[in-house]
Amino acid sequence: MEFFAIAQTGLDEQAIQEQITVASMDDFCDTIVVLEADGEMGEIGTIWGKFSVQRQKIRGGVRFALLTCPNALAWTITSGFPPAPDGIVIHGTINRREQSEEFVTSVAEFIEVWRLGIENRIRQRGAA
Repeated sequence: MEFFAIAQTGLDEQAIQEQITVASMDDFCDTIVVLEADGEMGEIGTIWGKFSVQRQKIRGGVRFALLTCPNALAWTITSGFPPAPDGIVIHGTINRREQSEEFVTSVAEFIEVWRLGIENRIRQRGAA
């Protein structure tokens, strides 16, 4: 299953890669608690439990993957490409075609919280 959100910010690939790290995840997403951060790896707490997380730099931004998640939740945060070349696309996936409505809703909300967090964080930095 796929989930999308589009944030309206001026961040480009380099800014995404510099600012959105494992250590800073909870600055951008209110439903994440960073328990441990060691470069591109870490442990986070989420509404679904505790997971190992890995970050990768990719073309356009970053990819996060919950390595110990039974649904293989992963999401990318990218700029410069359709469907929003001037915005940031947050694209999440799980490895199931069917899942409970409650879980699907929670993943969609998780992606939306990322969108809101990115937009709010950028506004705060601009006002500082």
